[in-house]
Amino acid sequence: MPALATDPVLGHAAAAALAIVLLAGAWHKFVDLDSFGLAVERYRLLAPAAARATALSLPPLEAFAGLLLLHPASRGAGAALAAAVLLLVTGAVVINLMRGRRDIDCGCGAPGSAQRLSWILVARNAALLGMCALAVAPMSPRELVWLDGFTTAFSALALWAVYGAVNELFSDPQRFNASRTES
Repeated sequence: MPALATDPVLGHAAAAALAIVLLAGAWHKFVDLDSFGLAVERYRLLAPAAARATALSLPPLEAFAGLLLLHPASRGAGAALAAAVLLLVTGAVVINLMRGRRDIDCGCGAPGSAQRLSWILVARNAALLGMCALAVAPMSPRELVWLDGFTTAFSALALWAVYGAVNELFSDPQRFNASRTES
């Protein structure tokens, strides 16, 4: 057994929560591909035709990574694909932040959410990358019982709820800054 083996529930919950995030993200992009395509173009990293092709490619890749994460046999491939997608989009965000371009929609939320580029978005994606690592971390060989299934499901939903709450909190910088000055 590896010295730093995690409890299997932790790995399963991280993989399931990450799968939910990726599948929901892909769904939001599929629902409004035109807006997502426009968001990708506004990054100004690719020619318009390449930006449209990228916008058409990312949602299926996200969805595929999410589906692969759901089964332990394919979890490693799902985590690797998820990490690749996260690194790609986070790199695009960082490049634009370094250019001083914070006023564009990241394209990562639900239609109409208009989450602007920020270093908080980079930190959020770093946390998601950490979940990719946790999903494939060596697990202790303990036998799972029925209660572990419930614990995994509720933990994954709780992690997803925290992800959603953090996104909502930071989606409106004025509201966040106002709440910080009031305390």
